[in-house]
Amino acid sequence: QVQLVESGGGLAQPGASLNVSCAGTGVNLRDYYIHWFRQGPGEGRNFIACIDTIDDIGHYKDSVKGRFTVARNNAKNMVYLHMNNLRPEDTAVYRCAAAAAPCWASSFDYWGPGIQVTVSS
Repeated sequence: QVQLVESGGGLAQPGASLNVSCAGTGVNLRDYYIHWFRQGPGEGRNFIACIDTIDDIGHYKDSVKGRFTVARNNAKNMVYLHMNNLRPEDTAVYRCAAAAAPCWASSFDYWGPGIQVTVSS
């Protein structure tokens, strides 16, 4: 059974850093493009980042470029989203998704349930 599970969310102050992780079971994340999405209060689901399978290049939404970094840990079968200089508008439920299709394609094979990140002083 394939499962993706996010962890590491929580409460952070503006300007702080927080890492969220996506762990895979029953699936080798190394073989998939891993996307991060978020959904803020009253908002739809928004793309944040994607890491490809070829050379682990990350692709980012403009509003998080330079602040967020996506990275793999193949030994642990995990993908991380490192978030720096957090802003209140980063408050959202963050979800990871695994896709066999490239980062530019809107086709996803597996989803995590999501985890809350709240940025507030």
